[in-house]
Amino acid sequence: MSKTKLDEINRNIYDIKNQDDYDFKIKKGLTPEIIEEISKQKDDPKWMKEFRMKALEVYNSLELPTWGPDLSELDMNEIATYVKPKTNLNTSWEDVPEDIKNTFDKLGIPEAEKESLAGVGAQYDSEVVYHSMKQELIKQGVIYTDMESALKKYPDLVKEHFMKCVPVHDHKFVALHGAVWSGGSFVYVPKGVKVDIPLQSYFRLNSPESGQFEHTLIIVDEGASLHFIEGCSAPKYNKVNLHAGCVELYVKDNAYLRYSTIENWSKNMLNLNTKKAIVGKNAKMDWVSRFLWFENLDAIPNEYFKWRRSKIRIYWNFLCRRRTKFR
Repeated sequence: MSKTKLDEINRNIYDIKNQDDYDFKIKKGLTPEIIEEISKQKDDPKWMKEFRMKALEVYNSLELPTWGPDLSELDMNEIATYVKPKTNLNTSWEDVPEDIKNTFDKLGIPEAEKESLAGVGAQYDSEVVYHSMKQELIKQGVIYTDMESALKKYPDLVKEHFMKCVPVHDHKFVALHGAVWSGGSFVYVPKGVKVDIPLQSYFRLNSPESGQFEHTLIIVDEGASLHFIEGCSAPKYNKVNLHAGCVELYVKDNAYLRYSTIENWSKNMLNLNTKKAIVGKNAKMDWVSRFLWFENLDAIPNEYFKWRRSKIRIYWNFLCRRRTKFR
C-alpha cells in the first residue's frame, strides 16, 4: 500500500480557545454521586436517572475493548464528564455569550445557516447553546431539537428509541456514554415528508481535561427523507480530552437518509464514538464521514442493520497521524 506524506494541516481555526469559564463543572472521576449530580443538573425524569445509574453499573462490569489499541493514557479520574457553559439554550445568535458566539462565527456556523441550512444546533462543551429551524419544516411536523428538550416534550418517542439501536452492553464506552450523556440532537421526520435542505448540528469542546458525550437520535419515518450534517472540533491541550458520543439512526421503510459528518478533533483527543443505523425495507442511506488529523483515532465502531431490498452506501475518508484503529 502506498503512502503519501502530507504537510501539517493549518488548524488555526480549530485551535482557538476561550477561557475555561463555566457555570458549573463536575468534579473529575466517575462515581454514583457524580452520575446523580449530572442527572440533577439535567432535571432528568425518573426513568432516565435510573437508566444512567444502571449504565454506570454496566460500565464498571465491563473490561476495556480488546479490538482497540492501548488506552492506558485514559484515566477517568482525570476527566470531568459534565461542563455547563454560562448560558442557556438560545434561539438567536445575539443572545449567545460573545466569546462563544465568536467561536462559532470563526467556524462559519451562522454564515452556513444563512446560506444553505434549514436548521442549526450548536453545542458548547456539555450543553446546546443555540438552536433554530425554519418555520416551513415546523409546519410539516418535523422535529429538530436538543436531546434534553426532546426528553421532556416527546418522552414516549425518545424512550422507545433511546439506546435501543446502540445498547449499553455493546462495549464499555457505550455504557460510559449512557451514564454521562449530555446534549446532542433529536430529529423526527414524519411519514412522507421530504426535507430538501440539510439540518446541521455542530459540537465544540472547549474545556480542558473534560469529555463531550452528546447523543444524536434521528428517526426518518416511512417514505420520508433527510440530509443531516454533523461537525465536531476542539482546540489542542497538553492533557487528554475524551469524546464518547453516540449516534442512533433509524431509517424506516421506503425512507432515505444522508448522514454526513466531519470530525476535526485535536491531537490530544481520544475519540471513542459509537454510531449505528437500522435501515428498513426498501429504504436507502448514504453514510459520509471524514475524520481529520487525530493523534488517536482509537475506536469508532460503526455498524448497521438492514432489511432485504434496502441499500446503504458508505463513504469514509481518514486523514490521521498514528495509532489509527477501528472495529
